[in-house]
Amino acid sequence: MAAHFALLIDPAAPDDERRDFADTFQAIDPTAPALSVGELSSQRGDGIFESIGVIDAHPQELEAHLERLAHSAALCDLPAPNRDQWRQAVAAAAAQCGTGEHVIKLILSRGVEHGPTPTAWVTASDAADFTAVRVHGVRVVTLDRGIDSTTSARAPWLLLGAKTLSYAVNMAALREAHRRGADDAIFVSSDGIVLEAPTASVIARFGDRFVTPAPGSGILHGTTQVSVFEHLATAGHETAYETIRTAELARADAAWLVSSVRLAAPVVSVDGAALAVDAQFTASLNRYLLTPRD
Repeated sequence: MAAHFALLIDPAAPDDERRDFADTFQAIDPTAPALSVGELSSQRGDGIFESIGVIDAHPQELEAHLERLAHSAALCDLPAPNRDQWRQAVAAAAAQCGTGEHVIKLILSRGVEHGPTPTAWVTASDAADFTAVRVHGVRVVTLDRGIDSTTSARAPWLLLGAKTLSYAVNMAALREAHRRGADDAIFVSSDGIVLEAPTASVIARFGDRFVTPAPGSGILHGTTQVSVFEHLATAGHETAYETIRTAELARADAAWLVSSVRLAAPVVSVDGAALAVDAQFTASLNRYLLTPRD
């Protein structure tokens, strides 16, 4: 997904109340060099990001993404983002997106060592075609994340609830899943608790109840998962944030990996054990997720 639009941002103070931030933006060639070789986002992964799904030029769940960007910034001791400034930057990027599916990425880095300000930018790209995976689903394996379910509270410096640029472990988990003949992975804690996928949230159905792991266990609070739960609650379904044991996942009546760009992908097997797929219900979830909404 090569970016077709990029915008550098001169980060404004969080209490800057100006109405127009246009003079803090610089449109750049997305194929040209733009960052310093001393940039800490590339040297250390020292920064945060958000990926916003865009449907027909409409950014989905924008406020939830801005809220999570601010949460990640606080966890990483980065300056709080000025939300009005980022809203306007997203609007500028969305204006470059036509019909269909796109993705807008927000990146806030610590910048260069001892630099005066952080580095910030926004990109817009065509989204990959996830039509097949939304219909045919994904095979997953469970992988030990190497931490227990209480680690986040004991060691906040591990940044387990932040969406950081340090994605080497997430990508290594996907490669390991592929080596095991699966399409994706679900991280589990060393004490046997389901956490999240490397790039998605987990939702499981047990009977008439839809359950997702509680974010307090150090997982990223998924914006798409929250939207799906709101949709399910409106339709009269029971939803809950609960502890899901690893052994329970294979006994679920159905399960999905949900994320901002891939949307809802049904899980067809867990560690080689087949899982039932409700194709009609999954299609209804994706119809909802493909509808422009705030």
